[in-house]
Amino acid sequence: MQRCQAFKYELMPNGETQRHLRRYAGSCRFVYNKALALQQASHEAGEKFIGYVAMAKHLTAWRNGTETPWLKDSPVHPLQHALKDLDKAYQNFFAKRADFPRFKRKGSGDSFRYPDPKQIKLDQSNSRLFLPKLGWIRYRNSRDVLGELRNVTVSSKDSKWFVSIQTQREVELPTPQATTSTCAERSRSIGIDLGIARFATISDGTYIEPLNSLKAKAAKLAKYQRRMAHKQKFSNNWKKAKANVQKIHTQIANTRRDFLHKATTTLSQNHAHVFIEGNCSRACNCQSLSYA
Repeated sequence: MQRCQAFKYELMPNGETQRHLRRYAGSCRFVYNKALALQQASHEAGEKFIGYVAMAKHLTAWRNGTETPWLKDSPVHPLQHALKDLDKAYQNFFAKRADFPRFKRKGSGDSFRYPDPKQIKLDQSNSRLFLPKLGWIRYRNSRDVLGELRNVTVSSKDSKWFVSIQTQREVELPTPQATTSTCAERSRSIGIDLGIARFATISDGTYIEPLNSLKAKAAKLAKYQRRMAHKQKFSNNWKKAKANVQKIHTQIANTRRDFLHKATTTLSQNHAHVFIEGNCSRACNCQSLSYA
């Protein structure tokens, strides 16, 4: 069975590389928004939908034109992939799988993708990655990359840059440990009831206490929020104070995410079946329960 998996790492770029990363992400965002505006103008004029092939010709004109010659400084494949993302967003909208595509905003989900694995080099022994027009970039090598490299996505979050390396490899097809469905024969199965006072109550009588990640950082968060409120909006000092507030929010989110990952990992590793919102001791209605 083929398995596609992404390995995410934090990049460690220098100042010049960070400027290039911001420039490339901005170029991809500009191409996406310009193509979306062109699609909307074409629709209002009563013309047909512009496909990816026709839109790619517009991209060539934008890169060679006099209004946006700076697009040549960015690698062409991420720009083309931005058009593919827009085309996919429209296809999902036409199939009623998603809402109408929206314009991208600076600082919100800035990212770009290198789709061609032939242009990418991965040196795991030295914890570095080669990307076109960026050169070798070091990353925090927390685990080995398994499988054949397929594409690389570079993204920004909270003033940090990350790289997601997607691979593909052959793995053995997992086989279930048990095929019975009665409560008496499901000795390794548990039911979980999510709550507020208790994060999760398990059918064997145990429970998991909730984690209030905001409470631990509330005093520090309020301190920096007061500092931010006393600064002139959009000034340099205001931006520095805002960065401190965003850093604390990131720590709160990371603490909550770490708690959820550890709780779910412990449950999945110690039990064969996990039934959500179930209670096998009171009613044998396991066939109607959802499980993971």
